[in-house]
Amino acid sequence: MGGICALYPMPVVIVGAMDGDRENFATIAHVGIFNYGQPQFISIGLHKSHHSNECIKRSQAFSVCLPTEDMVVETDHVGIVSGKREDKSKVFTTFFSEAKNAPMVKECPVCMDCRLHEVLDYKTHEVLVGEILSTFAEESVLTEGRIDMRKLRPLLFDMGSKQYWGLGQPIGKCWDVGRGYRAKES
Repeated sequence: MGGICALYPMPVVIVGAMDGDRENFATIAHVGIFNYGQPQFISIGLHKSHHSNECIKRSQAFSVCLPTEDMVVETDHVGIVSGKREDKSKVFTTFFSEAKNAPMVKECPVCMDCRLHEVLDYKTHEVLVGEILSTFAEESVLTEGRIDMRKLRPLLFDMGSKQYWGLGQPIGKCWDVGRGYRAKES
């Protein structure tokens, strides 16, 4: 097989950042944990062509939100279209932490508010490292005060099959299932 990354499936996250005065979102599956001590850092890997990179660098902040299996269409949609060409601010209901750093997705039961700590620059990609300032989790996904993956039902991504998965079964074709999505008019 050669040097193939075999770490899939990975959790899918929706990354939020401000694009001036407008909320912007991107779907990212290359996310990592830098440390589990204090402070805690999380990383997101994005191709340099993504609009979100510049939004995050300008605002010095981003959110990381965990969508559920039920959110596959909207999640795929914000990963297909660019914030350069489409206003994605109407796709989700948003909220902000006390720090008002970055928009978070109310429909996601778990969200983290991050301050940009460092940008690692590679030839085609950037790894943006954020310090987690606060984490929000709905009571419905907690068991004894901890996030319960069975209750969360996180959306997973597999590069080999190009499928979104739940815990145990595929639930939608990546970069395809969200193509027909249209934001609801308010």
